[in-house]
Amino acid sequence: MNNNFALHFVFMSIAFFYIENIAANETTITLNEETSKHVVQVLRMQVGAQLQLTDGNGNLVSTEVSDNNKKKCVVKIINSANVQRPTTNVSIAVSLIKNSSRFEWFLEKATELGVTEIIPLLCERTEKEKFRLDRMKNILVSAMLQSQQCWLPVLYEPVPYEKLWQGVETLPKVEVYQQKFIAHCIETEKRNLADMVNENLSSKIILIGPEGDFTAEEVQSAVDHHFIPVALGNTRLRTETAGIVAATLLCLV
Repeated sequence: MNNNFALHFVFMSIAFFYIENIAANETTITLNEETSKHVVQVLRMQVGAQLQLTDGNGNLVSTEVSDNNKKKCVVKIINSANVQRPTTNVSIAVSLIKNSSRFEWFLEKATELGVTEIIPLLCERTEKEKFRLDRMKNILVSAMLQSQQCWLPVLYEPVPYEKLWQGVETLPKVEVYQQKFIAHCIETEKRNLADMVNENLSSKIILIGPEGDFTAEEVQSAVDHHFIPVALGNTRLRTETAGIVAATLLCLV
């Protein structure tokens, strides 16, 4: 991903951009060429114009243009703040799906809702395994800016389902979550997720299966690791819709 992200949104009536790293002692920031062109040529910002930058790690800086070079625009930091991390950590572990545009829609909406972690799963019935990490991260950045947030969700590389229990260095261990759910369509005893969410617990994870659902063995494996089987309503949902319903209940209840 580029150091700066050219897509901008209005934040508190000021243009709002993403920059990958904001050093603690910086007084000026040189934007990359893509962002510089957007600031200078598209938005026609002149010296003294103000814009906001975030690194997706809670840092928000107010700046003004000090050199409106269309290739290396320089902005001066005039104020900085740290936005508090969301108090609830919500992780959605969801199978990749055949239609990548639907999965991208899920990423966008989950970010807007405030999901903090997204783990793409490779389940037994997952039909597609291609995953363009840079493109997916750009979608998250765009959604973060559009929804005026300063925390970018953590997006992990796709992981085989069984690796959730075996442990992967790059993933958090499932034991750290205070509430753990698996949503599936198999006719077994399940509780409604809406009735199970405890707003007093600060970390939650839910597993969402592929278009053909989890296998019975996958469900049992989750139950063996203390995941609670849940239903998301009375209708059968597409994978990406199930992910959004789950995200809404876990983030907003």
